[in-house]
Amino acid sequence: MSNHPVASIICALIAALLFAVAAVAQQRAAAAVAEGDALIGALIRNPRWWAGLVGDAGGYGMQVVALALGAVLLVQPILVSSLVFALPLAARLNGRRITGREMGMAVALTAGLACFVVIGDPTEGKTTAPLHDWIVPMGVLLVLIVAAVIAGLRSGPAPRALLLGVASGSLYGVAAALTSYVSGLFEHGFGHVLTSWQTWTLVAAGITGVYLQQLAFQAGPLSASLPTVMIAEPLVAAFLGRTVLDERLQAHGFGLVITGIAVLVMCVTAVGLSRSQAQAGAVTAEEPAQSVAR
Repeated sequence: MSNHPVASIICALIAALLFAVAAVAQQRAAAAVAEGDALIGALIRNPRWWAGLVGDAGGYGMQVVALALGAVLLVQPILVSSLVFALPLAARLNGRRITGREMGMAVALTAGLACFVVIGDPTEGKTTAPLHDWIVPMGVLLVLIVAAVIAGLRSGPAPRALLLGVASGSLYGVAAALTSYVSGLFEHGFGHVLTSWQTWTLVAAGITGVYLQQLAFQAGPLSASLPTVMIAEPLVAAFLGRTVLDERLQAHGFGLVITGIAVLVMCVTAVGLSRSQAQAGAVTAEEPAQSVAR
């Protein structure tokens, strides 16, 4: 595996942009499907959803390249910047302006990302961890994901979108942790790819994650699910990178404290941006109704 952090960061930012565009398109398509209707059947007939799927494919392709050039601990947190890209896009589609508070949170999120990358300075680990190293961490994650799905399906629309978003993002994090290894198998021939358990785990995690994300999009607005997806994915990927792939942050002492604060800022601003978009969306939805009433 190569170690080109600058190129990896650029590819990760492009992936974040594509994921943001895809999320906006897919949520609009999924939200138009009534709860009692067949979700997948309705989505495959919607051109907007297919456009979002193409965006996801492009984003994942850039993510693969980024992971080939840098560590999981470096690439995955950068994908949180999808929220920064989604903010102006959602504002434009809803016909509103970005507020100073939203811009401030976007700047804070970007600054948090910069601190994490520069001060934390994540290093690459191993990609060939044996199966027994994966069993316990993956088992813990599987239990948590299943619990989130069950709780989400039994909840109301808002918590359902949140919990299914957590489950979807967690599965994306598992897929990200496996991507570097599976990509390297192509050097040894397609047969190695097809006979590896990592390949089929990656495929299963990716497909299930996409399906759960569509359910989350259907259950509530983008602001209810996208932040949890964006936060859960890097956290799970970082957990596997640390416990299985032996990746490390090079920061120590005060630098480690700053890195932790940067991660906290990223989480807080991500949630803040989502709430701001939700409030703006509610105002936008109320305005046409008030006009009609007049």
